[in-house]
Amino acid sequence: MSIVLKNTTIDKYFGFLKRLDNKSKKRLIIKLTESIETDKKENVSLKNLHGAWEDARSSDEIINDIRDSRVEKNNDIQL
Repeated sequence: MSIVLKNTTIDKYFGFLKRLDNKSKKRLIIKLTESIETDKKENVSLKNLHGAWEDARSSDEIINDIRDSRVEKNNDIQL
């Protein structure tokens, strides 16, 4: 999932980042470049996630297990 920024938001970030020293700017450029290369490799589609959950229990059993595992929170404070 990607976040799309407006130019005004990018300008605000740049206003902060331009004050960094050159070494920090270079490290940031490297990190951003690596993230672009990683994004190209990872194409996750919701279609690929279909059926990813595997469980031998029925949906009713899973719901009951979730309900049984709940813990009630005690709001009484003892002073």
